[in-house]
Amino acid sequence: MIYGSEALPRLTASEEQRYARHLALPDFDVVAQQKLKAAKVLVVGAGGLGSPLLLYLAAAGVGKIGIVDFDTIDLSNLQRQILYTPEDLGKSKAQTAAQRIRALNPHVEVQVYETALNADNALAIIAEYDLVADGTDNFPTRYLVNDACVLTGKINVYASIFRYEGQVSVFNFPLPDGKRGLNYRNLYPEPPPPGTIPSCAEGGVLGVLPGIIGSMQANEVIKVITGIGEPLVGKLFLFDAASMSTRSIKLMAQEAYPITSLRETSYYCTPSQLEVPSISVETLEKWRSIGHRFQLIDVRQPEEYARQNLGGLLIPLGELLDNLHKIDRQHPVVIHCQSGARSKEAILLLQRQMGWQHLFNLLMG
Repeated sequence: MIYGSEALPRLTASEEQRYARHLALPDFDVVAQQKLKAAKVLVVGAGGLGSPLLLYLAAAGVGKIGIVDFDTIDLSNLQRQILYTPEDLGKSKAQTAAQRIRALNPHVEVQVYETALNADNALAIIAEYDLVADGTDNFPTRYLVNDACVLTGKINVYASIFRYEGQVSVFNFPLPDGKRGLNYRNLYPEPPPPGTIPSCAEGGVLGVLPGIIGSMQANEVIKVITGIGEPLVGKLFLFDAASMSTRSIKLMAQEAYPITSLRETSYYCTPSQLEVPSISVETLEKWRSIGHRFQLIDVRQPEEYARQNLGGLLIPLGELLDNLHKIDRQHPVVIHCQSGARSKEAILLLQRQMGWQHLFNLLMG
């Protein structure tokens, strides 16, 4: 589909042996494998969906894989994020994932973006790839990925999971008439209103579900690249792990939802549902020791800071909104005070007023 008329890279003898089971498939010949080798796929999110997605794309022989994820590995991730082990706790997800898939297939080039995807960097990052596989778990990034794919003319292979259910589709696919197919906003033009969705971590997810849906997502990526089979264009595939049932819904819109500019979506939880992620001092020190990039902000008063501080940037709570330009949105931001109360208030303020994420409250106790 993507490389039909271009010169394709030759397979080495080692690659021909590695992908022998592909080459034995009906309709899957050397050219299909060469298309995979030529492909550049950006995976946004190296968590539950990203784990099987990255493993299977690397194993299949995708030539270049980009990984976007700013997060670190937490014990609660291990129930479903099969790329990681207890020895990886506190480490960068993106860097650890890259190490694993390089070990799985040394023929794959891996590019790591250890940053939060936002309106400032999304277009530039996505423009470097042929298609995007969206493995995010929040509405702001999901809409951002969709809109950036439309604006850069990239295919968006979408998947999402919640509790026992998963969804997969292929958006912004090039059509024979030169137009682009439907995008995520054809399905959900705007995020759900506050109060209609549960807290982003309280809903839970069956551990095996992202393995199933992430594998389906990888399957769609491979189909799109090789041109084999029929991708989920104009259709939404639904899977229910509890009842072991599936449905494929045809999307009825005739024209793609128009997108003319990139804008970041607000944080769509009610104020009472907004969460304040926290980290311990021990985790902070581990981040420092392994070189994990983050910004530390102290929201106390200057006299408190002068008596004792942790070396963070001083922005008193009352001056926070006047100093947003000083906050590094490319990396996690850790905010602290004396007791944790003012730092929690600062995070809630940035979530409610600015829709910002990737903020952590430092627990001093």
